[in-house]
Amino acid sequence: MLTIQRARELNEGMITQENLQLHVKNVCYAMGAMARHFGADEEQWMAVGLLHDYDYEKYPEEHLQHTEEPLLAAGVSPEEVRAILSHGHGILNGIRPETDMEKSLFTVDELTGIIQAAARMRPNGIRDLEVKSLMKKFKDKKFAAKCDRDLILQGCEMLGMELRDVAELCIEGMREHAEELGLTGTQA
Repeated sequence: MLTIQRARELNEGMITQENLQLHVKNVCYAMGAMARHFGADEEQWMAVGLLHDYDYEKYPEEHLQHTEEPLLAAGVSPEEVRAILSHGHGILNGIRPETDMEKSLFTVDELTGIIQAAARMRPNGIRDLEVKSLMKKFKDKKFAAKCDRDLILQGCEMLGMELRDVAELCIEGMREHAEELGLTGTQA
């Protein structure tokens, strides 16, 4: 089973850009909260989140086309690789998310971007970010405009969960690591 340490080792040299490193950490911590919600293995889900953009920096135009073979060769399980590949469903490939892990990754990938952007604007960062405030930002299509809201809603539907509930879990997961994520606020 994939560990956080192994995911870090695999990302070394593949993910060097600071913004991408931050993004995969956001997804990692949101996935940990989702795993807790589903009673699943937290470290495994976090590791999958950390590794989900494995080939993005080197192959942005061919994202996920250079993931499966090297990760399987490195000992990542087929289940974990499939979860990573499924976050590209409907955009980059036809691998439909089926498990809770796959559906969660598909959903939180974009959602964490909106959470990060909202937290960065607040004096106390993510520490006091409430779902109600986030939902206002979510409805404003100009805010964090690159984050695909339709994909997030599609993911929530797959999970059979309300957006508010998924957002709350993600905020909780990211809040636990606010300092590392640079989300302690403008007053920190």
